[in-house]
Amino acid sequence: MQVLRTPDDRFEGLADWPFAPHYGTVQTAGGEPLRIHYVDEGPRDAAPVLLMHGEPSWSYLYRKIIPILVDRGHRVIVPDLIGFGRSDKPAARADYTYERHVAWMAEWLSGLDLRNITLFCQDWGGLIGLRLVAAFPDRFAGLVIANTGLPTGSGMTEGFKAWLNFSQSVPQMPIGFIVNGGTVRDLSPAEIAAYDAPFPDESYKEGARQFPALVPVTPEHASVAENLAAWKVLEQFDRPVVTCFSDGDAVTRGGEVAFQTRIPGAKGQPHITLSGGHFVQEDSPAQIAEIIDGQIRRGAVQ
Repeated sequence: MQVLRTPDDRFEGLADWPFAPHYGTVQTAGGEPLRIHYVDEGPRDAAPVLLMHGEPSWSYLYRKIIPILVDRGHRVIVPDLIGFGRSDKPAARADYTYERHVAWMAEWLSGLDLRNITLFCQDWGGLIGLRLVAAFPDRFAGLVIANTGLPTGSGMTEGFKAWLNFSQSVPQMPIGFIVNGGTVRDLSPAEIAAYDAPFPDESYKEGARQFPALVPVTPEHASVAENLAAWKVLEQFDRPVVTCFSDGDAVTRGGEVAFQTRIPGAKGQPHITLSGGHFVQEDSPAQIAEIIDGQIRRGAVQ
């Protein structure tokens, strides 16, 4: 497996990004090491908040949420998925599969031995993060779920179909432009540049190109069976689960219903609809931090 690594100088001087990098290593099936980057802020003895990004963003998506949670006394951990951010990037599209990503992040999570985790997940952060919950349910104290799903081959929204067609046909993937298009507010040129930073050229974007095609929206897709098995675990998960989907996301519109009705821990919780687009972290960061902090504090007094 050929692996690319974005030069460190691409991440120097990014707007609103003061966080020191941390790294862990996982192994491919062929034994090659892959480096995973993550942010780790706040007191090490506090219960961790795990923030998981999706496609085609990276941990920069959480830059406004991290300091609020740290100020509230939480330890905040934000990994970059393989192929994104400061994490290593396999050079071939065929190197990217759903199951490989779950395995890589499961190895990383186990290596840190994180427990009593509150997970916030959006986009592929949910497709992978919720599989981690299904694999290690006892490690998670609660979930906050936004603009994501755990598909099992039963179709797609028109919004996702449009995104899939665009992602597979556009000659060059304009990463910052894509993120900006998925927000209600306009990102600044510096913010757009920060989303472009992990990708010096198109050869670094094979993961970003491949991820939309991996979403198991038809019965023929790989990972349908694995996601069905994960739902069986989630349907027994009785720790607190809050949804906070946005009001302006055509890709995942209506997706909160499955989580609210199928996961026992979602019953009676203060679900909320946030203002924003697909990348709701850009549009409602303070509200997201309040939701996460509130869930943790409610759990602490129960």
